[in-house]
Amino acid sequence: MQDFNASTANVSDKSGIACLLLLIFLGYLGIHRFYVGKVGTGILFIVTCGGFGIWWLIDLILLLTGSFTDAQGRVVKLSK
Repeated sequence: MQDFNASTANVSDKSGIACLLLLIFLGYLGIHRFYVGKVGTGILFIVTCGGFGIWWLIDLILLLTGSFTDAQGRVVKLSK
């Protein structure tokens, strides 16, 4: 049997639902990236309006498929 703490160690404490809502409504400003601690790419999102929409779409796909990570490399899950 797997240790419970080992299986949850790679999961972010940030809310996936909050991240998704920030991405949908304020994604062109990169607010979802600031939320998960990725300040550098958050600033790039502001400067490029979400990578001209391309980075926004990529982040949406990553978040929906469970591949979006926070600044520490932990996966941001939509459900706990």
